[in-house]
Amino acid sequence: MSVIWHDLECGSYGEDLELWRALVARHGEPVLDIGAGTGRVSLDLARRGHRVTALDLDAELLDALSKRADGLDVETVLADAREFNLQTRFGTCVVAMQTIQLLGGPEGRSSFLRCAAQHLLGGGVIAIALSAELETYDVANGAHLPLPDITEIDGIVYSSQPTAVRVADDGGFVLVRRREEVSRDGVRLSLEDQIELDPLTARQLEREARVLGLRAAGHEEIPPTRDYVGSSVVVLGV
Repeated sequence: MSVIWHDLECGSYGEDLELWRALVARHGEPVLDIGAGTGRVSLDLARRGHRVTALDLDAELLDALSKRADGLDVETVLADAREFNLQTRFGTCVVAMQTIQLLGGPEGRSSFLRCAAQHLLGGGVIAIALSAELETYDVANGAHLPLPDITEIDGIVYSSQPTAVRVADDGGFVLVRRREEVSRDGVRLSLEDQIELDPLTARQLEREARVLGLRAAGHEEIPPTRDYVGSSVVVLGV
C-alpha cells in the first residue's frame, strides 16, 4: 500500500529533475540516491545512462523500484540514510524532496553527512533539497485547499487531499493529508497522514556541514509549482 500513496503524492513531481541531471553531468557518477522511494529520480537518471544506487528504508518501495528498473543500471539498498556502509564511492549523492528534514534533527543530519562523505569520490558532491519556509493553512480554519491527488487502480479509487500545513513546536512544519479509498461497491475508508519536517535553512545546513569538514560547493533554487513547494538545494563537497 505504501507504493500507491508514494506514487500518488510524489511520483508526478518533476520540477527538480533537470537540476539533478545537470549536477550528475558536472560531478560524475556513480550516483547515490538517498530516500529513493519508488525511483522517481533514480530511474530518470538511469534512463540517461548513469549508474545509480537507490537507498531507502522501505523495502516495499524499493521492490517496486527494482521491478520498474527493468534492465537499467540501478542497484537498490535497504538501509537507514544515517547508517550505511557500501562498497562503492560516488561522484554525486542526491537527497531530494526534503528527505534531509526527516532524519531527526541535527544529530540525524550529522550522522548522514558523515556517512555520505565517506562514500564520495574525490571531487564528489552531496546535493540536498530542503524547504525552510512553507505557507501555512488549515482546513479547520476554513482555508482554501489544494486539489487532491486521485488515481484508480483495479477499480479502487485512491485520493490524497492536503488539509493543513502547520508550524510545529520546534519551528519545523507538520504536513497533513487526508487519504481516502473508495472500493468498487462504494465503501469509503479515510485516514489522516502526517509528516513532520525538521526546521532547517540552507545556511544552517552549510554550517553543520562545515563542522564535519564539508565545504559549500553551490546553491540552487527550485521554484514552487501549483502543487508542490519550492526548494533550496545545498551542494556540499569534501
